[in-house]
Amino acid sequence: MSDKTSKNQDYNLDTRQITILTKLQHGKEYALSDIQVLFSNIKISAATLRRVISELRDNGFLKQSGDRKSSRYGLTTFGMLHTPIGPHEYCAIDVDTRHGNPRYNFSLFREIQDDIFSKKDTEVMDEATHEFLSKSKDASKTLKQKELERFVIELSWKSSKIEGNTYTLLDTERLLNEGIQAPGHTKDEATMIINHKKAFQYIIENPHQFKQISVRNIEDIHRILVEGLDVSFGLRAKQVGVTGSCYVPLSVPSQIKEALEEVCSAVGNAQSSYDKALIALAGISYIQPFEDGNKRTARLITNAILIAHNLAPLSYRNVDEVLYRESMLVFYEKNSLIPIRDIFMKQYIFACEQYLKF
Repeated sequence: MSDKTSKNQDYNLDTRQITILTKLQHGKEYALSDIQVLFSNIKISAATLRRVISELRDNGFLKQSGDRKSSRYGLTTFGMLHTPIGPHEYCAIDVDTRHGNPRYNFSLFREIQDDIFSKKDTEVMDEATHEFLSKSKDASKTLKQKELERFVIELSWKSSKIEGNTYTLLDTERLLNEGIQAPGHTKDEATMIINHKKAFQYIIENPHQFKQISVRNIEDIHRILVEGLDVSFGLRAKQVGVTGSCYVPLSVPSQIKEALEEVCSAVGNAQSSYDKALIALAGISYIQPFEDGNKRTARLITNAILIAHNLAPLSYRNVDEVLYRESMLVFYEKNSLIPIRDIFMKQYIFACEQYLKF
């Protein structure tokens, strides 16, 4: 369970506040007149706008520089992480007209705080964890083994499906239990699914390794996931792009390694185990440290962290793949964790309800 109560509150931002937070760009500062332009289609007085901005500043979403007459405002790291953005609506905007940040945000994981989940959210997940552990206490070894097999099948199927794999759930079950590849599918699809099983098996056999994650054990999981898929091991040395996004990940190997180390440090510094898992999920995906297999690696490392802290791992069985990809894209471009945080929380509660502890 969480190691301490999150200090984050549930903020009820209004439409005007969300408009400001969504359209401001990371690293830029804006005068009051600049922000007022964002409301060209809505009549809003300077006094009202100043009050709205002051509320955002006082709650940590904006930072202010200069004196009253020459004040300028910019997004804080907290503000970016906690801006509520609808992923479907955001991604429906043409990629070249979205107010997204095209470059990696170097300050993000240096400044991230362990207040991602609200107090209420943490209590809900703690209660789900309690029920998960309680119902698992008296389960037989045979039942737990069957639960492990079911979980691995569902995780391997859905995590692969998010990446475009066309195996069905029944195809996946047959492949993992009987070694029978589905006709009409590529060998790579089968390999991707089998590699998920191998990676998860490694995690449950070595949970102590993931109490504190490191670049090395992230690379270890990646190596298992991409073995036999014609993907290079180790941190990449070339530029990669993100389809349908203005975001361009880092390309310099030394910067990629440093960024990954900062994510590992942020995970280590977080007091809540839920925060640790979510930071890893979003951070590894955002950095894109490998040639391929980044989001798969992020999902498996997330589960490694959850298992290491006696929590329920995520199968993602009922997640909408499009929503998942859109939510991650919102994080890439706007650094908002809200969409992927909501998915994480729903999938965590689902996992606690559906599975037993192995």
